[in-house]
Amino acid sequence: QVQLVESGGGLVQPGGSLRLSCVVSGFRLDYYTIGWFRQAPGKEREGVSCISSNDGSALYADSVKGRFTISRDYAKNAVHLQMNNLKPEDTAVYYCAAGLIYDGSLSEDEYDYWGQGTQVTVSS
Repeated sequence: QVQLVESGGGLVQPGGSLRLSCVVSGFRLDYYTIGWFRQAPGKEREGVSCISSNDGSALYADSVKGRFTISRDYAKNAVHLQMNNLKPEDTAVYYCAAGLIYDGSLSEDEYDYWGQGTQVTVSS
């Protein structure tokens, strides 16, 4: 049974950091591209970052480049999203997803499995 479970969300002040984790089960981590998406109130869900199954290369949305870093942790069967210099506009529910995507993608239509989400709130 495929399962993705996110953790690490919370309330943080602007300029602060959080590390989200997505623990996966039911499949091999290196067979799937893992993506992070977010949805803010009243907005559509958008792709934030992904790490490809092909070569482990990462993609980032322009809005988070230089601030967010995605990584795979085989020992914990997890993918982490390190978020630094957080801004109020980063406030959203963050989801991780898995898809059989060779080169990676930030298009949610290409992902097959989703976690339940974790809330990130950036506010003073």
